Amino acid sequence: MQNFASLLKSSADAHGHLCPGQVVGVRMAMLGCRLINLDEPTSHNQIKKLIVYIEMDRCTADAVAHVTGVKLGRRSLKFMDYGIMAATFVNLESGKAFRIVSTEEARDLAGYFAPEISEKHAQQLAAYKRMPDNVLFRVQQVKVAINEYDMPGPTRHKAICIQCGQVVRDHREVLKDGHAFCRPCAEKAYFSDAREIHRPDMNWVAEQSTRNMFLDHLKSKQSNKIESISRKKKIFHINQ
Repeated sequence: MQNFASLLKSSADAHGHLCPGQVVGVRMAMLGCRLINLDEPTSHNQIKKLIVYIEMDRCTADAVAHVTGVKLGRRSLKFMDYGIMAATFVNLESGKAFRIVSTEEARDLAGYFAPEISEKHAQQLAAYKRMPDNVLFRVQQVKVAINEYDMPGPTRHKAICIQCGQVVRDHREVLKDGHAFCRPCAEKAYFSDAREIHRPDMNWVAEQSTRNMFLDHLKSKQSNKIESISRKKKIFHINQ
């Protein structure tokens, strides 16, 4: 793993600015990886061993993701919307997991660790670089039971919403009276007044030739399936 100064610079560049949250996030990630014995979390042989749970969507989260290399699309980054400046680092190979929480006391002690700086933002920036880990953080060894449908890898389950027809992956559907619903249909969605937009460059519709090809493909699959069943029946009768 690179040193703190290098990681802080590259993290701030990726995030867009340097701030106290970046310092906290870089140090949190370095400590978390050290605790679960991953010294090169972004390397090919370690990247699949790590899952990180982030409990806030602030600057610190970007820093943690940058240092560890975890990504939402790889399913190695899990966002838990708790509003807490904390992250849990899980080694999938060993099962070790540690939750690291940024302390509120660190804010109060910024003046003690950077007394020569009066401006609050700059003081925190300097102080958070100087504080020992046990002042900046609380560390908890925890157990994390990860559902198989939350693990990285290919989609393991699909369901179709009975109301809108949307495909829902990884058991995120809601079951009501034995029927599957997507969350926007089953619960209050974050959006409202949804309507389809019809423009030449939106909402792709297949040309007639493409539709015919698709229908022929479906017919061919169905025909092959029927032939396969027929062959199996013949073999069954012969064996009898």
